[in-house]
Amino acid sequence: MKSGYKVEWTDNALNELKEVFEYLELKWTERESKKLSQKIETTIKLIAENPYLFPQSKHLKVRKAVVHKLNTIYYRENDSNKTIQILSFFSNRKNPNKLKV
Repeated sequence: MKSGYKVEWTDNALNELKEVFEYLELKWTERESKKLSQKIETTIKLIAENPYLFPQSKHLKVRKAVVHKLNTIYYRENDSNKTIQILSFFSNRKNPNKLKV
């Protein structure tokens, strides 16, 4: 990535991403799933280029990027080692109390 920020996904975020796509396989068309994948890639690139682009969430030192009206990426930046840690790929249909960041 151009900016030098390395993006790391937590196990929790990867599990949530997997759950979302398993659900979408049943409910969405392949075309819609591909569009979401593209939006995720675009959002991750934006985060890597400028981690401060998206607003802070109510959780301390955690930012949120809405990928699609149904999904939000929660992440935190570490300037000392130029990394972005994706904490959650949250499905906005879930109870907000289930958010793990």
